[in-house]
Amino acid sequence: MSNRKMITAALPYANGPVHIGHLAGVYIPADVYARFQRRLGKDVAFICGSDEHGIPITIRAKKEGVTPQDIVDKYHEIIKKSFSDLGISFDEYSRTTSKNHYETSQDFFKVLYEKGKFTEELSEQYFDEQAGEFLADRYIVGTCPNCGNENAYGDQCEKCGSTLSPSELINPKSMLSGNVPILKETKNWYLPLNEYEDFLNAWIIEGHKDDWKPNVYGQVKSWLNDGLKPRAMTRDLNWGVPVPLPGAEGKVLYVWFDAPIGYISFTKEWAAKNGKDWKDYWQSENSDLVHFIGKDNIVFHCIIFPSMMKAHGDYIMPKNVPAFEFLNLENDKISTSRNWAVWAHEYVEDFPGQQDVLRYALLSSAPETKDNNFTWKDFQTKNNSELVGIFGNFINRVAVLIHKYYDGIVPQGDMSSPELKEINKAAKEISGFLENYEFRNSLTALMNLARFGNQYLQTEEPWKTIKDNPEKTAQSLFVGAQIAVALAQLCEPFMPFSSEKLLNMFNVQRSGWNDVETKSVLIETGHKINGASLLFSKIEDDVIEAQIQKLEDTKQNNKKTNPNANPMKEEITFDDFTKIDLRTATILEAEKVEKADKLLKLTVDTGVDVRTVVSGIAESFTPEEVIGKQVMILLNLAPRKIRGIESQGMLLLTTKPDGKLSFVTPDDSNVENGIEIG
Repeated sequence: MSNRKMITAALPYANGPVHIGHLAGVYIPADVYARFQRRLGKDVAFICGSDEHGIPITIRAKKEGVTPQDIVDKYHEIIKKSFSDLGISFDEYSRTTSKNHYETSQDFFKVLYEKGKFTEELSEQYFDEQAGEFLADRYIVGTCPNCGNENAYGDQCEKCGSTLSPSELINPKSMLSGNVPILKETKNWYLPLNEYEDFLNAWIIEGHKDDWKPNVYGQVKSWLNDGLKPRAMTRDLNWGVPVPLPGAEGKVLYVWFDAPIGYISFTKEWAAKNGKDWKDYWQSENSDLVHFIGKDNIVFHCIIFPSMMKAHGDYIMPKNVPAFEFLNLENDKISTSRNWAVWAHEYVEDFPGQQDVLRYALLSSAPETKDNNFTWKDFQTKNNSELVGIFGNFINRVAVLIHKYYDGIVPQGDMSSPELKEINKAAKEISGFLENYEFRNSLTALMNLARFGNQYLQTEEPWKTIKDNPEKTAQSLFVGAQIAVALAQLCEPFMPFSSEKLLNMFNVQRSGWNDVETKSVLIETGHKINGASLLFSKIEDDVIEAQIQKLEDTKQNNKKTNPNANPMKEEITFDDFTKIDLRTATILEAEKVEKADKLLKLTVDTGVDVRTVVSGIAESFTPEEVIGKQVMILLNLAPRKIRGIESQGMLLLTTKPDGKLSFVTPDDSNVENGIEIG
């Protein structure tokens, strides 16, 4: 096993914030592993950054009327801060729009080009004549041939889930202009993946059948059994890393070519800052490369990127790719487009100082081998029953009793006590599980040590023995102090903020993992500890209900046919409705109200009478525009004075997308005044 660990986490896509699905499926497990390896004394490079190229970013930019750079600048900062706030300990977090990344990925492409690893192929692709550019699959919409959805994309129908190609769409249209695109010949550079099948079979199917996760191994095996085909490594786009060849203007590197090279370019940045040689981590057999990803990225990290590195010739292959499945939210698939998510940056705001609660809850529900589910009620239970009731309760008991009986001085105890062996046992169990990427089991082993500590104190009852058997009290609290400090050391990869609090509480320094695995005594007799402080706090029902309500509001909003529509007002009964007297009417006269920019004074023929109505429509209409206008009026609204003028009724209007008002009027312009509506 190598002493050097090159650990990568999938690059988050910079067109939106990070949510709990990303955290549970990639970033928290990767952070736990990186922290653990550091504690073993390994030379660790934990690398990540924002993936800032690709079609979804350009689509979002067009929708928002900004540039792609504006989009990635915004979300790069949000994502980076979220990771920092949650204690994700990247050694380097960079971005794929950096100059260094452009140069690194272009150099990588040129090496493959000069070695003759690409094939140049002409193909017909859809082209928008009005926009003057080739269309990526996501810029083509049409009717799905499988389910009839008229808004299917050129790569996928989001209604039935079918994978498509643009040529399969019925009545394809360009999203750029709305026109029917034409087919136009273009040249791109392909990596013939079929030429790497033997290598991939030998390396993964034969070489990793016993140590890779079944979901990863099975998916790779399925791809290889179906046979690989050449894949284009360039695209006809204007957002991305330019293809570094003459005559390749208007072409960029395929986003899945340049994105994984980001791991390398970001390592270069980190190495330059820290006096390291980046090649030691990427081109030395004495380095272990581990990719943490979600299951949707398996093909890119286990087939395409390794084939690229094999074609280059200078790079090592991943030792492991522990891909996770998906995390659902309240029994529904997490969806960015539907806003069905718990966003990392919002959690930090809503639960200040409780980052470790989320880390713990997500790790205990980590979708390691199958999809799993997050619920707010389960989150509350894990905090209140486990972190507060077990872990925090034990720590508080030990610290409070040592202060109460011994003025904060660790008492004399038997260093050969058999209970101390539980510390070494727990440390070794956690270590074994983490080396095998079993994060849920490792967390259980950690919590079992806290459970043991609680049970031990409950059995020994130092609060009772202090009166008639003080030696037994001293022994039980000596052992309790050792377990508490062990928990402070062992919980660091999982709950770094709590670990820091614990180390401060017991006035000890961070130690190596090996010390906890081998030493019986971690805090000496006579050591002065600091005052006890609350490690975790109970989360009340109203806090959880607020989060559940936020999701319920999202669900209701998703049902809207018009996302801009305001929520429904308070429900009324039929009897309430019958009290409303709506009539057709005509505006006879109109004039501006003095010193009131928004108000017009109207004289209205209601068919019942002629009356005065003051209406806030002056920013949308001139007095001349509304004279003779047939309208609808709420006739039996109680009169009220507006700017000294008695207003007798209210006109019905609505707001257009541009913010201007529009009258609600009868379809038939010949309707008499005074006709009842309803």
